[in-house]
Amino acid sequence: MTTTGLHSIVFPVDDLEAAKRIYTTLLGEPHTDQPYYVGYRVGDVEIGLDPNGAKRGQTVPVGNWSSSDLDATIAELTAAGATVTEQPRDVGGPRVATLTDADGNPFGLIG
Repeated sequence: MTTTGLHSIVFPVDDLEAAKRIYTTLLGEPHTDQPYYVGYRVGDVEIGLDPNGAKRGQTVPVGNWSSSDLDATIAELTAAGATVTEQPRDVGGPRVATLTDADGNPFGLIG
């Protein structure tokens, strides 16, 4: 397998300002504060707020696993029974993809 650990957990939010108040109280000041994404660093894991997640069909937080070879990891996981629900897309440097396991639980890959 070509994953190298948990990279981030991204929460879809409808009201970014309301979510930011809560998560800033919980986690401290964000390192990224943009209208399209607010990010916090907790140890080695990124906690993100995504106001566009619901528009892409995201209804629950998604854990994203780091991958040294995104395409190979997707191929391995789909061969094992995972389903790609969001094809890889560029997010300003790395690419991300969303898959589901056999029970429909979403998880992401970033690489």
